[in-house]
Amino acid sequence: MLNVTLINHPLIQHKLSIVRDKNTNTKEFRELVSEIAMLMGYEVTRDMPLKEVEIETPMGIAKTKVISGKKLAIVPVLRAGLGMMDAMLKLIPSAKVGHIGLYRDPDTLNPVEYYCKLPYDADERDFVILDPMLATGGSASAAIDYIKQKGVKSIKLMCMIACNEGIQRINEDHPDVQIYCAAIDEKLDSHGYIIPGLGDAGDRLFGTK
Repeated sequence: MLNVTLINHPLIQHKLSIVRDKNTNTKEFRELVSEIAMLMGYEVTRDMPLKEVEIETPMGIAKTKVISGKKLAIVPVLRAGLGMMDAMLKLIPSAKVGHIGLYRDPDTLNPVEYYCKLPYDADERDFVILDPMLATGGSASAAIDYIKQKGVKSIKLMCMIACNEGIQRINEDHPDVQIYCAAIDEKLDSHGYIIPGLGDAGDRLFGTK
């Protein structure tokens, strides 16, 4: 059984349809990716532990709940993951941010790391990796490897569109990592792009196509 959560909320599905459209311009694409990330963030953080506290309201004492347990870190995979970062920080302003830079070798399709910087207290945090597309799964698997080398035990992978090849790769390499996505597409082409997908997420986010 694949370790993946498909988030099919109507608002997410509607916005994702516009993001896929080749005629959607860079400004609208960027805004929609951020909106989708924020909506997905509610589901990704659903299992955050709570503890009961007492709060004094203007009318008296209320027993209510606040987030407890480990602190969170988010890690966008450069560069496309940056499009999802601000939305997650709006939800969780206290989260620390790491960055992992990877590119896919066009011949071998294998990931090549060129940058990795994580919070100094990484081993004390739960991590959410942000990457809009889960295609071959090679880059995501490598990013998870780097984070685990820092002693991190709890990792989630959040992407907008995935395909079965990428999901299976993560499940095989990292069965402890839960994947969250808004769509699972048909297949990969010969260059490792998701079909039908949405094209190159980084190029469409930053207008570099």
